[in-house]
Amino acid sequence: MCRVHRRFLWLRNPLNQNHLLDEFLARPGDHDHVFALGDYNCDTGFVGVSDDAALESAGICLGKLRARFGERLHALIGDHELGKYSMFGQRGGLRLDSWRRVTRDLGLSPFWQLEIGPYACLGITSTLVALPAFEREMLESERADWRNLREEHLEQVREGFHSVSRNQRILLFCHDPTALPYLWNEPVVRSRIDLIAQTFIGHLHSPLILWKSRRLAGMPTLAFMGHTVKRLSTALGRARDWKPFKLRLCPSLAGIQLLKDGGFFTAEIQVETATPFHLQFHRIRR
Repeated sequence: MCRVHRRFLWLRNPLNQNHLLDEFLARPGDHDHVFALGDYNCDTGFVGVSDDAALESAGICLGKLRARFGERLHALIGDHELGKYSMFGQRGGLRLDSWRRVTRDLGLSPFWQLEIGPYACLGITSTLVALPAFEREMLESERADWRNLREEHLEQVREGFHSVSRNQRILLFCHDPTALPYLWNEPVVRSRIDLIAQTFIGHLHSPLILWKSRRLAGMPTLAFMGHTVKRLSTALGRARDWKPFKLRLCPSLAGIQLLKDGGFFTAEIQVETATPFHLQFHRIRR
């Protein structure tokens, strides 16, 4: 089953896609801001960048992005930077050492905020916001530290949303949409929900997966097929709460094997007014 899933649906050669980053970087264009939505390594050890090979590969990827875009780059922390259980089995999981390496060695900020004309851009760490969904994937000795990190992060998120004025519009950047129902529970987020113009997510790789996720929104939790299926079905059970956030999926550069639908978006924003911005998708052939 795993082999069929990998060969025909997901990615036949997941470790042989690095050339797509080089192709993206070679595209012309002098962009004012560039947003990267996380997962800069393949996380083959399933423990994030606490694994030396994962740290090295993430460092190479981010190094190329920073060399090309410099301070114009704004990068999220993806779940594969921090670790997660493997899809088939219960290997790996969150590691605090991955968090330390992400913030110290890779120089990624858990939360960032910037203004582009009338838009307030907020970048959050989805794994921290959705931490209750990953409870079983932590080491027992690290649970308290993870929970403290989550509370610190949520306070940053609350302050960020609170600081947005009523004449601004919010562009939210969130790697994994699993975090959005937890944000919906935050009163200050609800009080600003009408200001969200778009939420940009990654994680799902392909619009097909987002479409399927929306179709399965509200499904019951499947507790008899292992932890990963339980976590995914629980997230989909709350996926109806995604709607107020106005999702826009930025697929991976590779997309999925079935459709080969990877690429990236560019946006043209009028900084003088909060008029709707124009998005254009650029497909990368492979």
